[in-house]
Amino acid sequence: METPDEALALAAAGGDREAFAALLSRHYDRILRLAWRLLGSPAEAEDLTQDLCIALPAKLGGFRGQARFTTWLHRVVVNAAHDRRRRAATRAKAADGWGDWEVARRAADDAAAEAAGWLHRAMGALPDDLRDTVALVLGEEMTHREAGEILGVSEGTVSWRMSEVKKHLRTIAAAEGMA
Repeated sequence: METPDEALALAAAGGDREAFAALLSRHYDRILRLAWRLLGSPAEAEDLTQDLCIALPAKLGGFRGQARFTTWLHRVVVNAAHDRRRRAATRAKAADGWGDWEVARRAADDAAAEAAGWLHRAMGALPDDLRDTVALVLGEEMTHREAGEILGVSEGTVSWRMSEVKKHLRTIAAAEGMA
C-alpha cells in the first residue's frame, strides 16, 4: 500500500529524506506543469520548479495536514508564480524607466510568443487571476471548489472568473479575426 502524501509531507517536514524524495518523485511533473501554465514559458517554469524543489524542505514546515497535500502544494506553486511575476514586472519597470501597463503587456506578449498554440498564447494575455483560475480548472482538471480553496476565493468567484475567461478569449479571437 502506498503511503499517503500527507503522511510523507509530515515525515519530510521532520527531516525524513526518503519521504521528501518520494514526494518529489510523485509531484515533480505536477509542479512543472502548473508552473508552465502559470508563467507561460518552459524556461521560466523549469527555473521556478527547481527553486521550489530547493525551498520545499523548509516550506514543508508550514504544512499542517489540514488540507490535502496536493491542495497545499498547488497553493505553494501559485504563490511562487505570483512572486516571480511581480519580480519580473519590477525588473522590467526599472530597466525601462517608465514601467507601466505597457511593459507588463509586452512581457506577457513575449511569453505568449514562446508558447505553443493559440490557446496558450491567449491565456498569456489574461489577467493573472483569470490565468491562475483557468490553469487550475482546465489545466489541472480541478472542480471550482478545489480551485477556490487553492486561490483563496469562493467557488462562485471561480465560476465568475471562468465566465470572464470565456469573454476574454472571445474578444481575443475576434481581434485576431478568428471569430
